[in-house]
Amino acid sequence: MKLQILLAYLALFCAPTYVGAFLPQSVEKKAANFAFSDIAYFHRYTINDQHEYTPIGQADLKAWRDMVTIKFYRKAKDGEALAGFANGTLENYKAAQGTILKTASVPRTKDKPAEHLVVAAFRRPAFTEVAFARFSMHNGVGSAVIYSHRIYGKKAWDGMNAWLSKNGPSVEKKLLAWDAMPKLAAPK
Repeated sequence: MKLQILLAYLALFCAPTYVGAFLPQSVEKKAANFAFSDIAYFHRYTINDQHEYTPIGQADLKAWRDMVTIKFYRKAKDGEALAGFANGTLENYKAAQGTILKTASVPRTKDKPAEHLVVAAFRRPAFTEVAFARFSMHNGVGSAVIYSHRIYGKKAWDGMNAWLSKNGPSVEKKLLAWDAMPKLAAPK
């Protein structure tokens, strides 16, 4: 009887290892598109000028924990138009019942247009999400790089507060310094 239990245990827990060897290779065997905060991100989804990326193990877009979204605003050809899109996103976050945690702007300089930051938290029944959105000009076109983090469960809000206390300033600093924009195809 003990031998049967041991064999059942081995079959149950070791089978996925052997079965996995015969399955097609996952997208994560390919090179990452970029790294953010020392974590490799892989392309998951694109619609028009919005591109979404998640780390290894987070390919399911219904259950991700960390995501980087890159969005282009092709009508924004200067800092003033970019500010309009940043303000529009701020209003969209408010309309979606987001709690605005921070807004900031980096003034333009002789060499660089202004940049904008919007940080918002979204409390939902199944999860809490925080989004750090950086708006800047990229190759003459307005862009947003949005790092989002989710925590799932009934106590997600408490968990997010702890996560933000520990990680929020670092994420903001890394996002504002990030310059690894991947090469993206032109929209269709």
